[in-house]
Amino acid sequence: MAEAIKQIRKEIPTPEQEQSQAITEIIAALASNREAIISTIGIIKHLQDMGVLDALNGLLEKRADVGAIAIQQINQPGMHNMIKNGMNAIKFLGQLNPDELQIMLDGVSRGLEKLGERIDKNEKVSLWQLGNSVRNEEVRTSLFTMLGLLEGMGEVFQRDKRDLH
Repeated sequence: MAEAIKQIRKEIPTPEQEQSQAITEIIAALASNREAIISTIGIIKHLQDMGVLDALNGLLEKRADVGAIAIQQINQPGMHNMIKNGMNAIKFLGQLNPDELQIMLDGVSRGLEKLGERIDKNEKVSLWQLGNSVRNEEVRTSLFTMLGLLEGMGEVFQRDKRDLH
């Protein structure tokens, strides 16, 4: 019959064995992620060449001073309004239909192109030509669109009981 185990010996690795094991694991991870590591090194090299890493290092070294300056800037009276306006702008953009916004921005872009063409030609418009432009289908479409915009703004102003004269 076998003898009973009276003592369990736990092998504790030496610091050299732990270090050797860690190096083996690191080398295995580097080998299995070779392309990602090389790409990361390339990115870091570009950041170093641009001076970004030096700037980040300086920022981290002076983080207490930078934090104090940031707090001072945030606590300025106008900054609170700017933060609120930024949040409202983000909320506004989130409510817009991207397709409708793209159509509107394309229209504004084309309108600016037309404006540039007229400025380059140094065209003068008489009141008669201005009145006749209402017969142009593009002008009527744009006016109708602007009237819809004004109507929608008016509804909101009345709903919120704001007097914005």
